[in-house]
Amino acid sequence: MVQQLAPPTAPEIIYPDSDGQPMADNTEQFKWIVLIKENLEILFADVANVFIAGDLLWYPVEGDNKIRQAPDVMVVWERAKGKRGSYKQWLEDNIPPQVVFEILSPGNRPMEMFKKLLFYQRYGVQEYYIYDPDKIEFTGFLRSGDWLEPIEEINGWVSPLLKIRFQLTENNLEIYRPDGRKFINSVELEQLRQQESQRAQQESQRAQQESQRAQEALAQLEAEKQRYQALIERLRERGITPEQL
Repeated sequence: MVQQLAPPTAPEIIYPDSDGQPMADNTEQFKWIVLIKENLEILFADVANVFIAGDLLWYPVEGDNKIRQAPDVMVVWERAKGKRGSYKQWLEDNIPPQVVFEILSPGNRPMEMFKKLLFYQRYGVQEYYIYDPDKIEFTGFLRSGDWLEPIEEINGWVSPLLKIRFQLTENNLEIYRPDGRKFINSVELEQLRQQESQRAQQESQRAQQESQRAQEALAQLEAEKQRYQALIERLRERGITPEQL
């Protein structure tokens, strides 16, 4: 009797949700990652099929957990919002992130950034933006065929996909929404909310004051009307009608 041996089972491939690296090396880098990610979340809050993530591992190739990258911010069209431990492209209709942001820190090395550029170029990124907040240097790349080509004039550039505008000033990078509103942090957002709340309260108080003045004016008119009616009655009691006056 010949006994057939079962073929060996291939070991399950694990795709870790963390690469063991910190999200940011310093407060400035973290600030910019959060600023861009959260403002994009706000901008596309009502668009169901735009997925936005910060520092999420992206695995473009099924079966190889060594090919991966964790963009500081990435945007993916035609993918639903929701929780993910990592972005496994083969489980996402094989749709790669179309827009990627990287925020530089002193720890970034030129070779590391070059490898990231090659990775994003190879695996389908359409727009790639790099900002160095220490040097206030902003660089962008736009896909042309199989290549990510540098954007020659980046100051005032409008992202073809995001429709946001990048403006370099002497001291900072400013990013503007399509409606012209500037990307702001959570503290500035709370300050605006408080200002709007104060304006709303002031408008409510003014409306209440106007209403009170109108009521007082109506009451005064009613009092005048009553005094006039009383005068007419007294004249009639004396046999005088208003027509005789």
